[in-house]
Amino acid sequence: MDQASQLRNVIKLQNQNQINTARVITITSGKGGVGKSNTAVNLAIQFRKLGKRVVIFDADFGLANVEVMFGAIPKHNLSDLIYHGMNIKDIITPGPMEIGFISGGSGIIGLNNLYREQIMYLIKCLSELNDLADVIIIDTGAGISDQVLEFVIASPEVLLVTTPDPSSLTDAYSLLKALYRNPNFSAQGSSLKVIANKCISAEEGIALYEKLNSVVSQFLNGSLEYLGMIPQDTVLEKAVRAQKTVSLYDPKAKSAKAYEEIADRLINGENGEAPRVKWGISQLLTNFFTKR
Repeated sequence: MDQASQLRNVIKLQNQNQINTARVITITSGKGGVGKSNTAVNLAIQFRKLGKRVVIFDADFGLANVEVMFGAIPKHNLSDLIYHGMNIKDIITPGPMEIGFISGGSGIIGLNNLYREQIMYLIKCLSELNDLADVIIIDTGAGISDQVLEFVIASPEVLLVTTPDPSSLTDAYSLLKALYRNPNFSAQGSSLKVIANKCISAEEGIALYEKLNSVVSQFLNGSLEYLGMIPQDTVLEKAVRAQKTVSLYDPKAKSAKAYEEIADRLINGENGEAPRVKWGISQLLTNFFTKR
C-alpha cells in the first residue's frame, strides 16, 4: 500500500470518529499588498461576532502580518509540533476575542520534506482543531509559489483577494491560470470566490469580478463566484498604521461593515441557509500531501 492510500485510510478512520468537522476557508492572492491578511483577520473577528469559534493558520512564511495585527507574538509554531512533539493546543497563540492563531514558521517549508510518521502525526494533531474551532482560516503566502498552489488545490473553499489595480488583476489571473492548468486541481472539488478590495464603489467591485470571471471563462473554461467588495476606507488605513483590525478599531467604519456583510454571507448564505461543509482540516491536509 503506497503512502497516499495509507493517508486516506487514516483520515477515513478519523472521520468515522468525528461527528463535526470545522469549516476550512483558504484566503489567497496573486500578489502582496492587496489586503489578504487584513481580510483574514477581519473575517475572523466577524465570524466571532456571529458566535463561531475561529482559528487562523498563518501559512505565509516570512511575514508576520497576522501576529502584528493581533498584537500577539507566538511562542511556538508549526515546527514545534512537527519536530518537538508539542500538541496542537501548545502552539495556538490567543488573539483578540478568543481567536486562536497558529504560526506556520519554518514548518511550512518543512512540509515538503516530512517522513510518513511525521505526516501522520501532523494530520492527527491538526485534526483536533475540529473540536476547538467551527471555522479554520488559512492565510496563504501571496503570489504563485508551489506552496501557495498546493494549499489552494487542497482547499474546498478559496477566497481570492484582488484590487482594481491592473497589476493586481493580472497577478490574480496568473494565479488562477497556474491553478487551472495544474493536473491536480479539480474545479468541481473547489469553490473559488472573489473579494474585490480597495474599491471606490460597489459598481467598481462588480466590474472587477466580471472582468476576471470573463477571462477565466473564456481562456480557462472555469467560473468564479463574487463574494463582495471592501471599499477604499481611510479608517481602515488608520487601523493598519495602528496595527489594529478595522473591525475592532472602528466597527462602524464602512470597510468593517463590508467585512461584516461578507462574513454573514459566508456563514448564513444568500437566503439565510447555511452552506453545507464537506471537508475538515484533516481532509485538506490529506489532499495537500497526496496531490503533490
